[in-house]
Amino acid sequence: MSSTRLPLAIRGLNAGLAALAKVGPRLPRLQPAELLQTARRQTGLSDYGSDYFREPLQRLCESLEQDARLTAFGRIIARQDLLRLLRNRLMLEESFRQHPQIAAEQIKAPVFILGMPRSGTTSMHELMALDPQFRVALSWETAYPFPPPETASYDTDPRIAKVDRELAQVDKLLPEFRNMHPMGARLPQECVALFAHDFVSMIFDVQFRLTQYQAWLIRQDMGEVFRNHRRWLQFLQWKKPGDTWVLKSPQYLWNIDDMLREYPDARIVQTHRDPVKVAMSIGSLTATLRSLGSEEVDLREVTRQYADLLDYGTRKTMATRANGMLEAARATDMQFAEFRQDPVAAMHKVYARLGFTLNPPVAAAMQRFLDAGTATERHGKHRYDIAESGIDLAAERLRFADYQRAYAIPDEIFST
Repeated sequence: MSSTRLPLAIRGLNAGLAALAKVGPRLPRLQPAELLQTARRQTGLSDYGSDYFREPLQRLCESLEQDARLTAFGRIIARQDLLRLLRNRLMLEESFRQHPQIAAEQIKAPVFILGMPRSGTTSMHELMALDPQFRVALSWETAYPFPPPETASYDTDPRIAKVDRELAQVDKLLPEFRNMHPMGARLPQECVALFAHDFVSMIFDVQFRLTQYQAWLIRQDMGEVFRNHRRWLQFLQWKKPGDTWVLKSPQYLWNIDDMLREYPDARIVQTHRDPVKVAMSIGSLTATLRSLGSEEVDLREVTRQYADLLDYGTRKTMATRANGMLEAARATDMQFAEFRQDPVAAMHKVYARLGFTLNPPVAAAMQRFLDAGTATERHGKHRYDIAESGIDLAAERLRFADYQRAYAIPDEIFST
């Protein structure tokens, strides 16, 4: 079995935590009832809103206990994050109760960037975040959204430093991950971070091995999740408004129908890249991130899983576009190869297709951002090979043939 070895710092930390657990209190199991009670006690609030989230939370906790192979450190990470999400959920309900006018906030014709992971969506999102005509959700405000972000303090909020400190710890423990996917408090965050408050998000399976949970998740109706997604956008723009939301997540591929039903005026930008290269890249990234909290991570298992998910997602999105639910006039396609060659020129095309103007000062800011090496897709060198991934290249080319043919996607991986 091909597996990754835990980094030395994490192995040392886990050994220390395991030793402490032998002489002190045992690390708690991840039990929904206890988590719900603790979050209520920590906030002094009791209203979680709709009960929809309770089954996903139960399934997630069961999979964390049964599938994730959690280390002591992984268990601590998972528990802290689940409590943070539950606290946020309680505070969102309280905010809408105290300030019902938030529900009147309008979300008009948002732009959704969708595409397979590692296909340029993150870099495109980062570039569009530099344009003041757009509103994006930044990492710090999705992690700690209370009190609501405000225009006057948006660039100086103390939560920015808090999130940067937390991310710096991840960089120390997993320096390789930064080469794959740099993070920062002021960088845009994916919608999976908002979906997580309903515990219906692919973000959990990227962090931990959740076989049962992911198999359940992929076929869930996300209608209520997207309704709550709208509420989060209303809350975030309440005191920090913007003209047009620009949002991004690979999870739209699997749930594009639910997204379009909630946002019938949405405009879509879809990026395209060789799905075999993507499966290898996201498999390597996920295996690296999972090593932060799991005893053992099987790179081949992860890569096969994501090849299956990509196949399901691309077929789902192609069907939605073919059946007319997403009209051609509202969809913009961008090849990763074209975007990577000249991102600013590609952005000019995307803007024109969407009906926006890319003003010269913003284009210059985009180029400076790229030249500084800040953009995620350009940071560092990340290498992986087909033998280690366990990919059957001929089989993968066959099952992705329709998708590659439909969008004229060139191969990036070849047999040796």
